[in-house]
Amino acid sequence: MGWTSCIILFLYLSVCRCWPVTDPEPVMYGAVQSPQYPQPYPPNLQEQWDLSVPEGYQIQLTFTHLDIEATAGCYYDSLTVLYDTKVLGKFCGHENSADGHHPGTQPILSPGNRMTLIFQSDGNNPERHQNVGFSAQYQAIDMDECSAPEPEDGSGPLCSQICLNTLGSYICSCHHGYELRPDQRTCVLSCGGGIFDQPEGHLFSPGYPNPPDHAVSCQYIISMELGFTVTLNFTDNFHIESVDTEQGPNCVHHWLQVTIPNREPMKLCGGKSPGLIDTNSNTVTLEYHTDDEGLSRGWSLDYSTNRVKCPIPGSVDKGRVTPLLPEYLYRDYIFVRCDQGYKLMMDGEEVQGFSTMCQNNGQWHLPLPECHIIDCGEPEPLLNGGVTFLSGSQNQHLSVIEYHCNGPFYSLLGDITVGFTCEADRKWRSNSKTVVKPICIPVCGQPTKLISAYQRIIGGSDAPEDTIPWQVLLTGGGRGGGMVIGDRWILTAAHVVTSEGNQSSPESVKVSFGGTNVGTILESPVSPAASIHVHPEYNNPDLRHYNHDIALIKLQDPITFSSSVMPICLPAEDATYHNGEMGLVSGFGVTETEGRQILTNTLKYLQLPVVDQETCSQSITSLEKSTVPDLTNNMFCAGVPEGGKDSCQGDSGGPFALRSGGRFWAAGIVSWGVECGKKGRYGVYTRVTNYLNWINKTMQEN
Repeated sequence: MGWTSCIILFLYLSVCRCWPVTDPEPVMYGAVQSPQYPQPYPPNLQEQWDLSVPEGYQIQLTFTHLDIEATAGCYYDSLTVLYDTKVLGKFCGHENSADGHHPGTQPILSPGNRMTLIFQSDGNNPERHQNVGFSAQYQAIDMDECSAPEPEDGSGPLCSQICLNTLGSYICSCHHGYELRPDQRTCVLSCGGGIFDQPEGHLFSPGYPNPPDHAVSCQYIISMELGFTVTLNFTDNFHIESVDTEQGPNCVHHWLQVTIPNREPMKLCGGKSPGLIDTNSNTVTLEYHTDDEGLSRGWSLDYSTNRVKCPIPGSVDKGRVTPLLPEYLYRDYIFVRCDQGYKLMMDGEEVQGFSTMCQNNGQWHLPLPECHIIDCGEPEPLLNGGVTFLSGSQNQHLSVIEYHCNGPFYSLLGDITVGFTCEADRKWRSNSKTVVKPICIPVCGQPTKLISAYQRIIGGSDAPEDTIPWQVLLTGGGRGGGMVIGDRWILTAAHVVTSEGNQSSPESVKVSFGGTNVGTILESPVSPAASIHVHPEYNNPDLRHYNHDIALIKLQDPITFSSSVMPICLPAEDATYHNGEMGLVSGFGVTETEGRQILTNTLKYLQLPVVDQETCSQSITSLEKSTVPDLTNNMFCAGVPEGGKDSCQGDSGGPFALRSGGRFWAAGIVSWGVECGKKGRYGVYTRVTNYLNWINKTMQEN
C-alpha cells in the first residue's frame, strides 16, 4: 500500500498526520549460522533458510566456519545448498577431516537471485560436544545479462551493437559515430559524442576505418563511479594526420586529445597505435578534431574498467581471514573469526563479529581486529575454602583450577577433589559429571588437641585450650551450657531456655564460645540468637518433668570454624550406648573447692561412664521424694557409685560426648540430677539419639 490508514481518537487527539509507507531497502548481504553457534548444535534438527537478493543479482555464499559431523556422503548431519531444486553442494566434516565434504574457502555462487540452505542433524551424534555447526556470510553479486544466450523468439540480441552490464541490469550503447534509437536497442550513425558510464565499451571515430567527408569535432567522456579505473586499448589500425618532426609526429590540424584528471593532456596523432593506456582514473575525456583538409582514417578502441585493488589484508594471530583470494577488489568483503577460546577485539573493545570492505580509494574501511584469549573471570569463591591453579594462565581459556577447603576445619562434600576448566563459553566447567559446585562442610568432633589420658577417670579438671571446641556458654537469665552442631546451630537443654513454662526470647539469650575462660569469652563479641526451638512435647512448669529436655538455638550469623570453635558430630542412625563406656562431660557450672560450691570461671571437664538404666532408675526411686522427676527412655545416666564426680548446676545443656572412629559425637545433654556428686547418685542426660529426626527437620525447615 502506498499510504497508511489513519484513525483519529477524538478523546485524545485533534490532529492525525499520515506518512507514506516506504518499501524496505533490498537485502544485499547478510549472515547465516547454525542453531546455538558457536556452541554445539542440538540433535534431531532440521532448519531451512531461504535467501534472496534483488533481481539482476546472484548470491555468493562464503563460509567463515564449518564443522559438522563427518560421514560418507554426509548421510547423517549435513548442510545442503540449493538453487530452487538444483543442489549446489552438500557439506559436512571439517577442514582436515578424511570423511565428509568440506567447502573449503571458495565461495559458492547461485545461478540466480535465490538460494536455499537446509541444515539437518540426526539423533545420534557421538561428537555432539565437538561439532559447532557453521557460520556463513552472503552478498549480492551482479549478474551479467549481456552474456546470456540470444532469445529463442527471434527478437534478436538485447543490443544491436554494445550490451553493457550494470549493477542489477544492463543497457545498450553504440559505437562512436552512432547514437541509440528511442527503442534503446538499435543504433544509427552520429557524432554527437556523449558520456559513457558503462563498465566497458567500443569507441571509434566517425566513418572509421574511412575518413569522414567533413570536419569533425567530437568529445567522448568515459566516466565511472569511484572505485573503478578505466583502461583504453587502441586497435592497431590507427591513423591521424600529423606533421613529422625530429621530435616525432606533431599534431597540428588533426588530433585525438586524451585528458586524465590531475595529469597533462596527451595529444595523439600519426600512424602508430598508442596501444594500451591504463589511466588509473575513473574519468577520461577524449576530444577528436579534424578540419576539412587532410585525410585521417581515424581510430578505434575498446575501453574496460577494473575495480580498484586493496592490499592483501594479512593474517590475524589466533584467527582466520576469509575468503582467501589472490587479490581483493573494490566492494570485496573479508571476514575474521577467532580460533576457539579467543575473542575478537577492536580498539580495546570486544566485538561479536567483524567484516571490512575494500573502499573506492583502495583501502579497507576498517583495520583488522585482534584475537585475544578469552577469560572466565575470577572463579566463584568457595565459602570456607580457596582455589588453586593447576595449569594455564590465571582465568584464561583452558586454565584448570582445583578447589580446596580450609582444613582441618572443613572438608569437601563427599571428599571428592574436583577440577574446573575455563571453557570456550567463558564459564568454569566441572571436570566431574557428578559435582557441579563444590561445597565445604565443617569437620565435626575432631579437635586439634586431645585431652591426655582420656581413658582414666579423672574429674573436675581444667580443660586445655582447643580440646572441647564445641562447648558453648549461655548467659542472660542465668548460666547454662550448649554445644555447636552446625555453623548456625546450638544444641542445648530445653529447661535452659525456658522459665516457669515460658520460652525465653532470642534477645534474652547470649551465646558465647571460642575459649576456656569465662572472662575472656564474655569480652568477645556475642553471637545474637535468631530463633529458639524448644521440643514441642517438653512441658515442665514445676521442674519435675524433664522428658524431651532438648532445644535448638539458631544464630543470626554463621560461625567460621577454627581450632577454638568446631562442631561436635550428631549421632549416627545406629549409635548405641554401652554400659561403662566413658563419656566426656564439660561445662562452666558449679564446682566444689574446699567444701564450697562456686561457679567456675574456667571450662571444666569430667569423664564419666554410662550407667545401666536399671541401676539409674533404682537410685532415683529410692529417694522417696515426691519432687523427684521421673526417668524415661529419652534419658540415660552417667556417673560413679561412690560419687564426687558429676555435672551440676550451670552445666545444664552442656555436652556428654562419646568417641568412636576418631570422632566425638553428642550422646547426651546435661539435663537434671539430685544432689549432684553425692554417693549413689547419678547425673541424668537427654538421650540425643532419640531426637535425630526432630533435630534434622528443625534445622532444614528453619
